[in-house]
Amino acid sequence: MPEERLQKILSQAGITSRRKAEELIQAGRVSVNGEILTELGSKADLTRDHIKVDGKLLQAPKKLVYIALNKPREVVTTVSDPEGRQTVMHLLRGVKERVFPVGRLDYSSEGLLLLTNDGEFAHRITAPASHVQKTYVVKVNGNLTEEQLAKFAAGVPISGKKTAPALIKLIKPGNNPWYEVKLKEGRQNQIRMMFKHFGRLVEKLRRVKIGFLELDVAPSRYRALTPREIEKFRKLLKLDVEQQKEKAKEAADA
Repeated sequence: MPEERLQKILSQAGITSRRKAEELIQAGRVSVNGEILTELGSKADLTRDHIKVDGKLLQAPKKLVYIALNKPREVVTTVSDPEGRQTVMHLLRGVKERVFPVGRLDYSSEGLLLLTNDGEFAHRITAPASHVQKTYVVKVNGNLTEEQLAKFAAGVPISGKKTAPALIKLIKPGNNPWYEVKLKEGRQNQIRMMFKHFGRLVEKLRRVKIGFLELDVAPSRYRALTPREIEKFRKLLKLDVEQQKEKAKEAADA
């Protein structure tokens, strides 16, 4: 195999996403043949070099796995939790491969969450440039006015930065109405912060769709994505096209 960028090797081996892999490298937690490398441009060959993360030898996953999970409330979207809370990994009984969550759902939120050991897939799903739309249903403690709905859709300032345009519509009227919200970005607690901007508190938040994939399993349950769904995601994320471009670039640089 030709040499590849170290962060790409880590992500493809299912260690974590490419962005997190870059953080591991810069923190000095990755070594190649006994030498710690902190430069993001560093390259290696997984079939030839001994690559270690935190002293543990890296091995390519035997099988790429893609899982759709219905995350319940009060479960942490991490591989481990220093506070000892239940994580999504505790729900994956029977999954032999090492997987990690794609993106996040906060502690009080529920719904569709993807997990995989395909780092490039995870990177593309969460990258803003991919424009993968996520759909949520949200119960709040009061109605938004027509003017507020328009401002919500246009984007509101959060931590000094305006959110990207969103889609929002009322789906269940009442004193505690339900709204459907569609986003193409995913800042931490974004929907809660957007409603808070208008003086409304989120009581329940459930993600029901990622791209074309709809939530179709019971809370705390999971299933493997079908080959057809994986192929649809690869087309949506243009993974095969980008891999061909990278190979061409690597050949040109050789």
